Parts: sequence; C-alpha cells; structure tokens
Amino acid sequence: MIQIGVDFGGTKIEAAALARDGSVVARLRTPTPATYDAALFAVRDLVERIEAEAGQRGTVGVGAPGSTSPRTGVMRNANAVYLNGRTFREDLSKALERPVRLANDANCLALSEAADGAAAGARVTFAIILGTGCGGGLVVDGRLVEGGDGVAGEWGHMPLPWPDAEESPGPQCWCGQKGCLETWVSGTGLRRDFKARTVRELDGPEIVAAALAGEPEASAAFDRLVDRLGRAMAVIGNIVDPDVFVLGGGLSNVEALYERLPAVIAPRVFSDGWSARIAPARWGDSSGVRGAARLWSPGEAE
Repeated sequence: MIQIGVDFGGTKIEAAALARDGSVVARLRTPTPATYDAALFAVRDLVERIEAEAGQRGTVGVGAPGSTSPRTGVMRNANAVYLNGRTFREDLSKALERPVRLANDANCLALSEAADGAAAGARVTFAIILGTGCGGGLVVDGRLVEGGDGVAGEWGHMPLPWPDAEESPGPQCWCGQKGCLETWVSGTGLRRDFKARTVRELDGPEIVAAALAGEPEASAAFDRLVDRLGRAMAVIGNIVDPDVFVLGGGLSNVEALYERLPAVIAPRVFSDGWSARIAPARWGDSSGVRGAARLWSPGEAE
C-alpha cells in the first residue's frame, strides 16, 4: 500500500504518494479553495486522482496549517480560517472512507527530515519553519512528539528570550500575547523590525538581499534577526537538546544563517560544549507532503 500525503497550504493543496522506499510515485496539486466544503472536495479529488495514477489505494496523512485540539477534536490556529472550529480530520475520513491522520505543517517537516532527510539517523530532531510565521516540530527516536495538548514544538508563541529594553514587552501578536517569537523571527517579523527602525517598506527577501549586498540598514536588521533566532534556538537546546536543527521556509535558504548561528547559540546553552548540527531541509518544500505521508508507517493499514 502506498502512503499518500496531503500538504494543505494557504494558496495550494499538494498531494503525493510514496512507495515503500520513499520514492514519489505520483504528485498533484490544486489551488486552495475559498470554502470549507470545497476544500473537502478538493482533497478527496486529489487523493482519488493520485490513487488512479499510482494504481493503488493508500493511507492518507494531512499536513495542515493548524492543529486538532485533543479535547474537542476541532481545528484551531489555522490561517485558512474556515478550518477553525471544524472537525476537519473526521470530515476528511468520511469523505475518503478511511481513517485520516493529521498534524501541523511544522510537525510534518520534522517527521520527513528525521525519516530520510537532513536529520536521518539523529535521535532528537527539532524542525523550524522560518516563513511568513515561525513554527516548530519535535521528533524523538523517529516518533513525532505532539504533547498532551497537541502543542509541543510551538515555539513561535514563546517570548523572545533574553530581551533587551527595546525588545520588551514586544509587539502585539495575533494570538493575543505580546512579544511572541513569531513577531521577531519570521519574514513578517523581519519586515516589521526593519520598518520600525528605518520607516522603509521592504519585504523579507528584499531585506536579506540588501543585507548580503552590504546595505547598512538591511545588514543591521539581518544581524538582529540572527541574534534573536540564535537566542531562541539556545532555549530549545537547553530544553530538548536536539542532535539536529532542521530549517525550512523561505529564510532557510539564506546560507549566512548556518555560518553565523552557532556563535550565538553556543554561549547560551547550559553546557561545557554544544555540538548540534544546523541544516537546511533536504526535501525543501516537499518535506510537508512527505511528512504528512509518513504519519502512517509503510504497510500499517494493510
């Protein structure tokens, strides 16, 4: 039986089928619909077309832009807001006439990269998404750790560690708190911080490009991003001590991060030495769909 993964994003839904060896045997995508019922139909249609192309029935795992509450069974914290408050997993199971497993996109990144990606063979993997927002996922001994309330790895909504006077209490976060890491360490946070210092409007990629070209204000903004990200990663180092940090999302493509972060992290880790690797996701944008497929083990539902 093939493993089918569905990556439910804000602008597109992608589905892929993995063979037992991890190779992709079929892949399709479609624009993300604007309504809940249309989204259910779109996922069902993608899965049916994938199975027709692969010539096999499969298990289905879904990576979603939010998570399911273990108390109520409904979706929460999804930026595709029509998912919130819905029993998305159960409704998909009915539509597809089989059990469906669901995890958030950062957890799927972690699972994919721990299985056969940049963290293959590592005991503890912490995956970081640095995109519009800031997400995290934790895998230990090959198993996804979601926690009692299903929020393990949600480091984007912890406070920025070791803040200075200018960083406290921090900007308002959409979650209702102030100073969350996501308001500092993300493409959105980089843009906000740059504008606050310069009154200039540039997006994240433009700021990074200008910084790498040596533009002083952009370089200073990138320096602050590296420092804040390193502080936050040091906290994760002290709590779960990962063997590997895997970075995904748009900012993960900036090579300077991998060169500069160790010098920020190491002095803040409560140890006589710090040796974790920091690596870009091997599977890049495909990690989400591959991790969703791996919510099931090969042959598990046979």
